[in-house]
Amino acid sequence: MTTRTPTSAWRTVLGIVLAAVMLFPLYWMLNVSLTRTQDLRLDPPRWFPSEPTFTGYRAVLSQQLPALGTSLLIGLGTVLLTLAVAAPAAYALSILRLRGRGTVNFVLLVAQMIPAVVMAMGFYAIYVRLGLLNSVWGLVVADSTVAVPFAVLLLSAFMSGIPKELLQAAHVDGAGVGRVFTAIVLPVSRNSVLTVSLFAFLWSWSDFIFASTLNRNGDLIPITLGIYRYIGNNTTEWNSIMATAVVASIPAAILLVVAQRYVAAGVTAGAVKD
Repeated sequence: MTTRTPTSAWRTVLGIVLAAVMLFPLYWMLNVSLTRTQDLRLDPPRWFPSEPTFTGYRAVLSQQLPALGTSLLIGLGTVLLTLAVAAPAAYALSILRLRGRGTVNFVLLVAQMIPAVVMAMGFYAIYVRLGLLNSVWGLVVADSTVAVPFAVLLLSAFMSGIPKELLQAAHVDGAGVGRVFTAIVLPVSRNSVLTVSLFAFLWSWSDFIFASTLNRNGDLIPITLGIYRYIGNNTTEWNSIMATAVVASIPAAILLVVAQRYVAAGVTAGAVKD
């Protein structure tokens, strides 16, 4: 039998305290979503709602479902566009080893350092001329520009670790460049593809800067703008805001729980197995 040492006990206590601090905003979000509007003005605030109300959640179901659907559409579109651009680019950089790949990688690193607000201003100037303002597809393109540099770098790193024997065997069997990419590289890189898809979806799902700049007056708005519209000049519907935030967090939480083992898996896991 093993005994717990004082050092391990302190580490456990410290871990619990840190976890409680990080999870407290989530608890407070849930608490406020169930608190009546008049009780939010109490000083000090109540740690638990004495008379829970579901007014905020009724507002979500009656007002925010279209916004949730729009965010889902934008998220899926961003994932598809990101993979369509990043996967072939990563294949060309890591497997085909095209000339100038070092410069491309440097440019991708620099692109990740550009603030989103600067990119939003550039997109606004372009979209005014192209007529893409206040459109879902304009947001898909804008959100993809944030995800593509990260996706190319991550996929390139994973694809570089693919055993060369797999690629050589495919070439011996007569597979061309495109066939090797679709039949060998993509299946082997499934964990990195899932990781890229997850981050691309979460970035687009939580985006506010692009949405508020490029789609403020659109007929279809994402959930982040739906939450923002609860904030007025004279009143703020905090229980509706927090209830919407709780509902909007559910898809992201489910994705994180389901995909975490794929994200942590090795790039070549199962590559040489049936």
